[in-house]
Order: sequence, then structure tokens, then C-alpha cells
Amino acid sequence: MTESNEGAAASAYERAGVSIDAGHRAVALMKDAVARTHTPAVLGGIGGFGGLFRAAFGHMADPVLVASTDGVGTKTKVAVKVGKHGGLGADIVNHCVNDILVQGARPLFFLDYVAMGKLRPEVVAEVVTGAARACEVLGVALLGGETAEMPGVYVEGELDIVGTIVGVVDRPDLIDGSRIEVGDSVIALPSSGLHTNGFSLARLALDGLDWHEARADLEGRTLADVLPVPHRAYVPAFDALENAGVAVHGMAHITGGGLVDNPPRVFPAGIGMQVDTTSWTVPPVFELIVKEARVPRQEAFRALNMGVGFLFIVPSAQQERALAALGTAGENPWVIGRMVPGAGVAFTEGTP
Repeated sequence: MTESNEGAAASAYERAGVSIDAGHRAVALMKDAVARTHTPAVLGGIGGFGGLFRAAFGHMADPVLVASTDGVGTKTKVAVKVGKHGGLGADIVNHCVNDILVQGARPLFFLDYVAMGKLRPEVVAEVVTGAARACEVLGVALLGGETAEMPGVYVEGELDIVGTIVGVVDRPDLIDGSRIEVGDSVIALPSSGLHTNGFSLARLALDGLDWHEARADLEGRTLADVLPVPHRAYVPAFDALENAGVAVHGMAHITGGGLVDNPPRVFPAGIGMQVDTTSWTVPPVFELIVKEARVPRQEAFRALNMGVGFLFIVPSAQQERALAALGTAGENPWVIGRMVPGAGVAFTEGTP
């Protein structure tokens, strides 16, 4: 193809709504942040058709790979509305890392997918740089990803974000809930906000409010400040329990489905969980959403995390050791309930 023909082809693609140059610019803007996540296990750099990760599990008796894919849902619309996109990268990394942590897996590498109707390189770079920083904190390699410009599929100005995590756990250390027993204590750790779930309800409930107004019912903060706060990662908390010799029988990441649907995913047959709803103060943003949406309390506990980000199920005899270890690690843990005969999650006001 001659130079003039190449230019004509590029112009035709531009007219169709896709800019190859914008994609290259996005990669250039994020390249250094991604490179900082690379360890000696990463072979090659950015731009290959596939990411290369050299795995060495000689210290494990029976290594098992654990993988998960997820998105940030309509939190992207909140980011667009308030003009804060960087937190979305941390959202997707931490969400995916927590999902595999439930089974005791440590993250190895992460891949991201960012799609827009019309590519805005600075926005893509802001998202991926946020993801890279979250990976760097956790020692995860951001191995690769995809930036897609898809006019006609995505509304212009909006974006979609998906992430895939791959981790590993030695099979003898796999946590699958099978060791959970009646009488075990359930310890909760706080969320940093809505995390990555419940935003369709939140946007419906809060759309008519001024998101930039400092509100007394948000302790002087604005919705534009509170809603985009990134999802937390709970790997350091798990490390603290392991280092203290606490036998973690089960874990639950409180995502879509809230406290109603997520914990039972790890329960053995015949065992349920009793949650004391008076054991913590629900953060103001959740109370505001519940009030404005006029949803029943039970529905709120299913649609939102209500300030609970992660659960550890531990032997009752190790409850105090677990609380102390988490406190020393900078967490604010509390006993939210206990394991009981039955099934599912029952909510009580106070400890029976």
C-alpha cells in the first residue's frame, strides 16, 4: 500500500468512528505505570499479542490456579458524571483480587479491558494507571489488556471496564468452607463505600439531588466525593490472620447480593449464619440511598454491602486473637455474627 493509500485508509477508519492513533496515545500515556508492576516473572513488555508470565511454584506441593473475571457495573456512569475515572482502575483490581482471596489464593497477574464509543486516551490512561497503582501495592503484575473503541455499541462519553485476575493457592491451603462449624465466629471488615455494586439503585435514588452539595447527612461531604471512593483490597488483612496463626475456616466478599446472597456461597450443608445488625453503624451514604429509594431494609442488605466489605469465619476460640491481629494491621474489625445450624443468613437485632 502506498503512503497516500495508507492515509486514505486511516481517514476512512476515522470516519467510521475509530482512531488508531488515539489507541496508540492511550498506550503511551499508561506505559510507565504498567511497567512498574512487572516483576522478573513477566517476560516481554507492553504490546505483544499475549502477556508472558513465568510461573515457578516449587514451594507448593500441589499448586492450583484460581481465576476470576468481573466488571465495575454502572459505577462507570458515576465516574463520568463527576469526572473522576482513576478510581475505576483500583475498583476492578481490588474487586477481582478479593474474589480469589476468598479461596485463599494469592494474585499473580491481572488483565484489563476498557471500551468506549469514542476513545479518549487521557481517560483510558487514567483508568489503567489507577489499575496499575493498585496492582503495584499488592505485588500483582498488570500483564496486559485491551482498549477497544466501538462506536455504535457504547454511548459516546461512556465506558466499560472489565478485569481478569489469575492467582495461585497450594491445594492443602485451599479455603472452600468445608471446615466451617457451628459456633464459629464471623468477623467483619468495613467497606470503603459502595465498592462496585449497587450503583444502579444508588443512581436511581440520588439522581435528583445535588451531587456537589456538602451534606450534613454525609458528615459534610458531597455525593461526588463519596460515591467514587474505590473498592478496598483485603489481602493484607488475610496476611495478618495467617501470620497470627488464626485458622480461617471461610471467607466472603460482600459484592452484588450483599450480606444475603454472598456468605452462603461458602457454607457447608446444614450450617447458616446469624448476623447482628446492631453490631455496626451503617455508613451515612447507605442510609441516604435507603431513604431516597424507599427500599425495605431486607432488600437493602441484598442490593448494597451496607458498610460490610469482607467476612472472615474463624473458630470461636481464636476470635480474640483474630481481632487483635486485624487491629494491629490497621483494620477496624468487629464480630458481626456466628455460624448456626440451618441455612442462609438470618438477621437479628442484638446477639441472641
